[in-house]
Amino acid sequence: MSLPNITLISYGYFEKDLLEKTAEAVIQEFQCSVGVKEGHMDLSEFYDPTRRQYNGNALLKLVDCLAIPDSLKTLGLFNVDLFIPILTFIFGQAYLGGNTGIASLYRLSNKRYGISGDDRFLAERCIKEVIHELGHTFGLIHCPNPTCVMRSSTYVEDIDQKNQNLCNKCRDEYISLTGL
Repeated sequence: MSLPNITLISYGYFEKDLLEKTAEAVIQEFQCSVGVKEGHMDLSEFYDPTRRQYNGNALLKLVDCLAIPDSLKTLGLFNVDLFIPILTFIFGQAYLGGNTGIASLYRLSNKRYGISGDDRFLAERCIKEVIHELGHTFGLIHCPNPTCVMRSSTYVEDIDQKNQNLCNKCRDEYISLTGL
């Protein structure tokens, strides 16, 4: 049995349906097999009590060390508030042209903003963020097209305005970079 080309590792509790929808969207966008695994780690060493957030750079480094060796790309999924020193918060990050990335659901839920929860929005945002970060691992940079999934997102509303797919320019770049 061959290992998947892309592995999504959930650290913490995630609804099975959300993980399945995300995996299916990744399969469709990148035409790769996708495996979903459950990971376990103590996140306390990544917590910054001054910011009351988790260090995204340190988590990304750890996920990189724990990456599935035979997997083309590995993405860690979290449900904690992430930051990097130069930004107030991040939805995720990845090594450009590398093998790993991370994404967090923490700021993707409507409940976080005092709006009634809607699982559909959460799933759509999760899918977009995962595809965006995986795009970076394949060497794609931020795109100026407002509907491209590779458009930079500063706020959750930015994510809502994007599609979950690469635009034609980014799709061509993906094909060029991967040889698919």
